[in-house]
Amino acid sequence: MAELTHRRVLNIALPIVISNATVPILGAVDTGVVGQLGQAAPIGAVGLGAIILASLYWVFGFLRMGTSGLVAQAHGAGDRGEVAAGLMRALLIAMVAGLGLVLLQFPLISGALRLAPASVEVEEMARAYMVIRIWGAPATIALFALTGWLIALERTRVVLVLQLWMNGLNVALDLWFVLGLGWGVEGVAVATLLAEWSGLALGLWLARSAFLDGYWRDAARIFDRVRLMRMARVNTDIMVRSVLLQGSFATFLFLAAGQGDVTLAANQVLLQFLEITAYALDGFAFAAEALVGQAVGARLLAAVRRASVLAAQWGVGCAVLLGLGFWLVGPAVIDLMTTSSEVRGTARAYLPWIVAMPLIGIAGWMFDGIFIGATLTREMLRAMVLSVAIYGAALVLLVPVFGNHGLWAALIVLNATRGVVMAALYPRAEAKAAS
Repeated sequence: MAELTHRRVLNIALPIVISNATVPILGAVDTGVVGQLGQAAPIGAVGLGAIILASLYWVFGFLRMGTSGLVAQAHGAGDRGEVAAGLMRALLIAMVAGLGLVLLQFPLISGALRLAPASVEVEEMARAYMVIRIWGAPATIALFALTGWLIALERTRVVLVLQLWMNGLNVALDLWFVLGLGWGVEGVAVATLLAEWSGLALGLWLARSAFLDGYWRDAARIFDRVRLMRMARVNTDIMVRSVLLQGSFATFLFLAAGQGDVTLAANQVLLQFLEITAYALDGFAFAAEALVGQAVGARLLAAVRRASVLAAQWGVGCAVLLGLGFWLVGPAVIDLMTTSSEVRGTARAYLPWIVAMPLIGIAGWMFDGIFIGATLTREMLRAMVLSVAIYGAALVLLVPVFGNHGLWAALIVLNATRGVVMAALYPRAEAKAAS
């Protein structure tokens, strides 16, 4: 392996941090463009349709993480054939999954709209939006796989280029189709659809090195039973773990709704800080995925340890800065996000939990990256199962006594438990390199 340095960690992490920062901008532009139509229904329709499709696509998010860990190990082992085959397996799965969503679009969309009822006008617009955008499912899911492959090879600047290209094109087409041609909600959907497929085409061209040596056509390797079973196990573990994590946040939101409208609104404002935390810390977790995965593939125990320490140092530093920033400017940001004096006051009362969240949660974020790189996905799943069980107990014990403070405390407990359990299991990552 090349020398593991702080510069190398930053070269991987910073493009991801910048890339993540562009994601909320696109949602804001979509909302702003349809908002120029002067009606409430188009805004609600685009928001509802985007959330439903994001939820459907998220089910296949395991391809990003699973591909990253497996390909990083193949790269570390110097196995160029497996690096190419790993990408092809992931892309084939993505295409099958995407086509499946296209074929099942009508029952999926109808079922989702029944679970999230809205006015007849909003539902009709949301349906029209999703019927167009669903044809981008193969491209969107394939981009999960392609992103994981690029991260494994430390090519995160390419990931940034892809994100900037897709978001930039999407914004330009939004303005043209909606404001210029008057296509309304359908214009937003077509803009996103074209951006997704163009992003996949650009991504495949930027990843063309995978297709130069002919390994990508090696059907015997691509469909090798042992490798397919390993990929299935890794991806299944990640998917179940992600479902448990998302279920925990859904439980938080559900219980928050029972705390009253003002408290619910305050929690929604504060959750935006948590989203910022995730976007910032993801970059250093991704660095751990790539570097630890390569070290495990190269069977270099010392490199696993150094990669883990270097990525964690930057992650902790970023978490401290986030916590300090939330403490110093949090009240001002809250005031920008809401004009309600009640919501402002309530959000400030719970702001200390947000200040603590990056400092408590950083261990879980970093160990996720380390364990994905080492493909210790079964250990990740076990840690999540135990953490969710303790989280559930904390909710039962704390919420009835402390109300919303108890709810935030339980979320802290969830993140702290994940970090502690995975820290106890970390020696297995080094052992895997030594085996």
